[in-house]
Amino acid sequence: MITGLAHAELIAVLAAVTGDAPRVMTVQGGFALPSGPFELGHRSLQAGLREWVGDQTGHPIGYLEQLYTFADRDRTDEATGRTISISYLGLVREQAAPGAGRPGWHGWYDYFPWEDHRQGRPKILDGIAARLTEWAGAEPKRRDLRQRRVDFTFGLSGAAWNEDLVLQRYELMYEAGLVAEAGGAAHPAGGRPMFADHRRILATGIARLRAKIKYRPVVFELMPENFTLLQLQRSVEALAGLTLHKPNFRRLIDQQELIEETGETTSGTGGRPAKLFRYRHAVLEERAMSGTKLPLSRN
Repeated sequence: MITGLAHAELIAVLAAVTGDAPRVMTVQGGFALPSGPFELGHRSLQAGLREWVGDQTGHPIGYLEQLYTFADRDRTDEATGRTISISYLGLVREQAAPGAGRPGWHGWYDYFPWEDHRQGRPKILDGIAARLTEWAGAEPKRRDLRQRRVDFTFGLSGAAWNEDLVLQRYELMYEAGLVAEAGGAAHPAGGRPMFADHRRILATGIARLRAKIKYRPVVFELMPENFTLLQLQRSVEALAGLTLHKPNFRRLIDQQELIEETGETTSGTGGRPAKLFRYRHAVLEERAMSGTKLPLSRN
């Protein structure tokens, strides 16, 4: 129960894929995520979120799920009251918000540049790894444990890169003082900072979506009504930050019967005309219990 000076707010991680870029809706010039109070007049948390996001951004939300409740004592200034943030992940198709001062869109990888491995392992990871190794050795009694955490989380010393560990990587960099939110001298490759713990909330949303696209067909919430197979693959790659094996990707899509041909083609691919597909909406009910997996096998 929320009492005293504590108050509840709703905060939204609204994700879109535009071109080959995963994007998030932001306010304050990219410094914060959209948020607003939960009021007693709201029928439910989701209804409240949909209402104020629609009012403030002019942007309707399609898919929406509760993400996490952030209530750590040190996350806000206790002098002004404790804030309990109930976060949601929403999937939308990017469109310009009407009116002056409306929210804008920014790329995920502005905030987490080490997470995009579509062109191979980012070079900035070399500098981050070196700083984390220094941090691990700063306490000799905990050096081995710290180094194992660094290796596992960032895929070093023979460990595999796990695209789902977005939050763990950010929090490890926070603990080591490599991001601006930690209050120290941030690493130059530490990414674009955000207000309070909004970047932590964004990392939580990215991790949830990266995991979810493997077993639920939520990626179609981000696609236009008609699309090519290449557009679909590029969208999944953008979200995962990985390059996928094209034949395996298309084979599994065919096996899962997720999409159907529209009977039309497009010449906008730069080569020969490509077939247009659409999502089979009946799949949502058919797969709701068993789940549907999109492949993340690497080249």
